[in-house]
Amino acid sequence: MKFLAHINIMPKAELLDPQGKVVVKNLPNIGIDGIDDVRIGKHVTISLEAASQNEAHEKVENACKKLLANVIMESYDFVVEAE
Repeated sequence: MKFLAHINIMPKAELLDPQGKVVVKNLPNIGIDGIDDVRIGKHVTISLEAASQNEAHEKVENACKKLLANVIMESYDFVVEAE
């Protein structure tokens, strides 16, 4: 079966997000006020083959832990759906 995974990877809450800080600092320069915090992360989609939803979930979990996310500095969550 074909599956599609949507993965969100974000810096852990306790770590600084320099990209987000730059965005927050510069939003008023373009007329956007009232934004207190911005955190910038990654969104990854993966199309994969697996025998079951559980197998697809396992494959995506392994990809996140071993390659896509730096688990020391980033957290991730994902949804796997049948295509």
